[in-house]
Amino acid sequence: MGQPVTLIRTSSPRPGIVRFELNRSLTGMGHARYEAGKEIVANDPAAELARRIIDRGGVSAVHIYSSMVTVHLASDEPADLASVIGGLYTYYLPGVEIPSDEELIAMVE
Repeated sequence: MGQPVTLIRTSSPRPGIVRFELNRSLTGMGHARYEAGKEIVANDPAAELARRIIDRGGVSAVHIYSSMVTVHLASDEPADLASVIGGLYTYYLPGVEIPSDEELIAMVE
């Protein structure tokens, strides 16, 4: 459940850099840069995406500007980066129990 993010992988003239153009803006007009090994304290969609990408390993930094995600690779590109980005807004994955209507109503009250 949730809405998948549509993306296009684009090339970069610099080796070790991969770019993804998304169908939605994550930062508005702001820039966000995240580096591997540094704590990501923000709780917005850009920070969550950077956390997921860096946790995959093989990435030294992530830069997000609006709908463009630039990934700086530390080694070979992880094979599933596109699925990590595409699944950013997918909330209920296989094996995760979906709450009932009563449980959802109780959360609001």
